[in-house]
Amino acid sequence: MSRVLVTGGTGFLGEHLVRELAARDGIDVRVLARSHSPILAAMPVELVRGDVLEGDELASALYGCHAVFHLAGLVSRDREDSQRMMRIHVDGTRRVLELAAAAGVKRVIVASTSGTVAVSKEDEVLDERAGYATEIVAGWPYYASKIYQEKLAFSLGADLGLEVVCVNPSLLLGPGDRRLSSTGDVLKFLRRQIPIVPAGGINFVDVRDAAVATANAISQGTPGERYLMGGPNWTFAEFFGRLERVSKVTRPHLKLPGKLNRWGAAAVEHLYRARGKEPPVDRISVEMSEHFWYCDSSKAERDLGFESRDPGLTLLDTVRYLQQDLAPDL
Repeated sequence: MSRVLVTGGTGFLGEHLVRELAARDGIDVRVLARSHSPILAAMPVELVRGDVLEGDELASALYGCHAVFHLAGLVSRDREDSQRMMRIHVDGTRRVLELAAAAGVKRVIVASTSGTVAVSKEDEVLDERAGYATEIVAGWPYYASKIYQEKLAFSLGADLGLEVVCVNPSLLLGPGDRRLSSTGDVLKFLRRQIPIVPAGGINFVDVRDAAVATANAISQGTPGERYLMGGPNWTFAEFFGRLERVSKVTRPHLKLPGKLNRWGAAAVEHLYRARGKEPPVDRISVEMSEHFWYCDSSKAERDLGFESRDPGLTLLDTVRYLQQDLAPDL
């Protein structure tokens, strides 16, 4: 029996990964999480309440583990969360690696994002050979913090003698995103809160497919390398068109110059935040949507057994979950 620890098991990818691992023979799953999850409580796994940043629970949870799936993190486009994300993604990862090495853990799988390398101002498809997109994402706190996380994980992991593998899924879609960490923009589409068609392009992956490939990384994949996992590379116009077909919600058609888009988003964001309200659109999201997030998953297909299902089914399941389970008012 091989025991593994999953941090961040209550997240979108985390719950699907834990379910996948628990269904496999010969794997004993332990989950470290800060909050209770009724989803995980119903699974045959051991739950440990704790934090990767502090307390003795992490060290205890690592005892006897062969591998760690490090998913603990924070997804936010709010600049005010910058320091918090750096602390969780960088300091938290450092602590996980150091305590994992002390506990005799052999392998650490770090969940990152395709946005550390696969984002461009040009209409191009990138793979793992692309360098870090440091200049592009410098103003986007989440992606900047994930670049620092990856660099630390590979460097410190090598120094500690750990086998570190990074998995880099693109935008995660599918059912079960209770916190709207990835599917929030789809919900905005369903609520007709997206009036403009962005100029860029998007890649998304079904969270269930990403979970399978991530679970495979327990024994597959080369230490010291990352693996992009994505589905179709579509313009936002095509993405909205596909969403319109499965949801029956009319897509936006208006297109505006990038500068006007950004100015409008900044004005709306400032107005809403001045009134203590959450803005329906923000400048960072608009900036991101003017870029191309296209990626090539051939390496993950070859080394991790990654397979991407029909993207139409992913969109259908995402919309059904949001309409029926999370926001029945739609």
